[in-house]
Parts: sequence; C-alpha cells; structure tokens
Amino acid sequence: MLYAALLYTPDVDWSAPEQAGWLPQYGEFAQEAAAQLRGGQALAPTATATVVRVLGARGGEVVVSDGPYAETKEVLTGFYLLECADLDEAIALAAKIPTAWHGAVEVRPVLDLGGDREHPDPQQDQPGRPDQ
Repeated sequence: MLYAALLYTPDVDWSAPEQAGWLPQYGEFAQEAAAQLRGGQALAPTATATVVRVLGARGGEVVVSDGPYAETKEVLTGFYLLECADLDEAIALAAKIPTAWHGAVEVRPVLDLGGDREHPDPQQDQPGRPDQ
C-alpha cells in the first residue's frame, strides 16, 4: 500500500547553508529506504507559497493570495511516498526520517481513485492530443 509521509518542521529553507548539516541525514534515509521510496521532495519556504481559492463554485472568481494558508508553529516542508505492506511498516519507516527527530511526520494512506498508478496519463481524454 502507498503511504504519504508528510514532513512538518518549523518553516525552513532547505537550500540555506545552515541546513547543510541535515541534508546528509536525509540522504542516508533515502539510501536505506530506497526499496520502499516511490518519491519525495523538499518544499520551498512558506513565504514562497501562493494560496488559490475559487469563490462560490467551479468557474467562480479566482482569488490569489501570497504566503501560507495558515500561521502555524510547524509547516509542511516536504514529503515522501512510501510503499509499505501496512500502517505499522509505514510508521516504522517514518520514524527513521530525520524530521521525526526535530519535527513531526504525519503518515496517511494514499487513496487509489482509479487509473494506472504506475503510468498515469494526466492528459488522458483531453482534446487536441496528437495521438487522437
């Protein structure tokens, strides 16, 4: 089963020199968990975030604002996708992510809403595709 490991820490710029000490630890985790990792990335600081809302319903007025959605002590700073047999295995693996030592790791099952997870085609059934 696929699980998302959502990484929460105080807001951080992972590209800043003061974070350099953490990066090798994340690299070690990625090597140790390579058989179960299906993806993941660090996120830019929340100051770079853009929040998009549509008022009313689909097709309504689009309202865009800068900055994070909410002011919180810890923010989403990255994620991993983990392929694990069950929640217990996902929790055990999440405990090895360095974020668990200085923040929090939220583990959630990823829902399969149909389609081919191995080879998704976001353009499927879109008019104007060259192969149609």
